[in-house]
Amino acid sequence: MKRRVSPVLVVVLLALLCGALVIAVARFRPHGRSLQDWVARMPADGSIVVYVDWDGLRGMGVLDWLALSRIGEEPEYRAFVEQTGFDARLDLREVLIAFHPEGNFFLVRGRFDWSSLERFVARQGGSCYNSFCRVAGSRPDRRISYFPLRPDVMALAVSRDPSAAYRLQERRSPARPQPAPAAPIWALVPAGRLREAGSLPSGTRLFVKALAEAEWLLFAASPAGDHLELRLEVSCRSAEQAGILVNQLRGLTEALREMIAREKLQPNPRDLSGVLTAGVFEQRDRRVFATWPLGRPFLESLAAGSP
Repeated sequence: MKRRVSPVLVVVLLALLCGALVIAVARFRPHGRSLQDWVARMPADGSIVVYVDWDGLRGMGVLDWLALSRIGEEPEYRAFVEQTGFDARLDLREVLIAFHPEGNFFLVRGRFDWSSLERFVARQGGSCYNSFCRVAGSRPDRRISYFPLRPDVMALAVSRDPSAAYRLQERRSPARPQPAPAAPIWALVPAGRLREAGSLPSGTRLFVKALAEAEWLLFAASPAGDHLELRLEVSCRSAEQAGILVNQLRGLTEALREMIAREKLQPNPRDLSGVLTAGVFEQRDRRVFATWPLGRPFLESLAAGSP
């Protein structure tokens, strides 16, 4: 039997589609909160923090590359749009996400009909009080809570805690570096989370192992001609460690190229072989910088679920 997905999770699932790109930062609109304000609301201890400028990606046509228009064909999604008036493909503008051990936390800017959303929650067996809403997710450990931080900003959490979204009300002093470069997609990753990673795509394990001893990793994706460019900034504990890391990354890239050549093959632009073999690396004091191209064939393959 085909597994049914709760329509209440549609907004969350849409944000997670771009979370797989794991990558650095675009400035918020002038009328909105600053990046520092939004990041400071997110749980800091062990969180992977991801930002997606949905408007920017829509303008670049990247959402079409990722075939997100297919979401509109799902019956659960159509029901959600009909009952709430919120179509994420049109109304979503930007998302900040913290993937935390205790749950996932979201700040979502868009066009919301809050009254329709509250009625939808009530029909799903949830409840709202003073604009703070709670509703069950698809599993017992997925309780959804949200509230309007501003008229155009939703603070949302998916966690075992049915009131987890309350954590987004207060600003904290985040124990993490502040992302700076402008980009439509970014991800700030504590290197310790790499050591916890389970199954990884083929060809990435050695690269991840080399990065796991750093402090922080900042991924960013930006347009570069007819493709996106993935940039990585790694904060190491010392310049010596940074020198070791940059040599490891260069060595792994060259070894991958040689392995493909021995098989009398060419790097495939639709999979990781085409991305990883095109890496360029440099060191600046205790930081390492890397770039990889993310072409349209690779993004389309990613959207289709290919490795």
